[in-house]
Amino acid sequence: MELTIGVHSSPVSSPSVSGPRRLVSCLSSQSSALSQSGGGSTSAAGIEARSRALRRRWCPAGIMLLALVCLLSCLLPSSEAKLYGRCELARVLHDFGLDGYRGYSLADWVCLAYFTSGFNAAALDYEADGSTNNGIFQINSRRWCSNLTPNVPNVCRMYCSDLLNPNLKDTVICAMKITQEPQGLGYWEAWRHHCQGKDLTEWVDGCDF
Repeated sequence: MELTIGVHSSPVSSPSVSGPRRLVSCLSSQSSALSQSGGGSTSAAGIEARSRALRRRWCPAGIMLLALVCLLSCLLPSSEAKLYGRCELARVLHDFGLDGYRGYSLADWVCLAYFTSGFNAAALDYEADGSTNNGIFQINSRRWCSNLTPNVPNVCRMYCSDLLNPNLKDTVICAMKITQEPQGLGYWEAWRHHCQGKDLTEWVDGCDF
């Protein structure tokens, strides 16, 4: 007596391509709606009919595609943020003439940048009073720059957003103006606590200018 063993094979599902097909189908249906609603008429009634047809036939895939485009556009500006390396920043500040400016060494400036922003040129911090600390030196908007808030001195004569530019030109100009005040770098609490009176040679050690 022979035994016959039957093997029932189940179909192997292939990778889903329903997403792209649905989107193509959606676009096709929208195109059909245009041709079916009012024909080629350019009258107000024909345009309204087409609009209603599109609203009825707008599919989730199209909405998701639009949402993805919007999300990507929001994320793009963050790619412009600049995080400097220690020696990279030291070279930039050296080229701007900060080494020895008002009696402060280049190491003072690099140390300050590290303890205020972590070398992040686009650093932005909000204070409880609504003011902002901006850029690599975290310059505050209460006095030094403008956030379009009325009755603010804006001593540096620039927008606070200018202080987020990775080329640091406006940041250095404003920082120089701050340092001309009697406090000098002592204006920054971070410099007083972490840099003042300390051996700072390690901040520029090994950097070529």
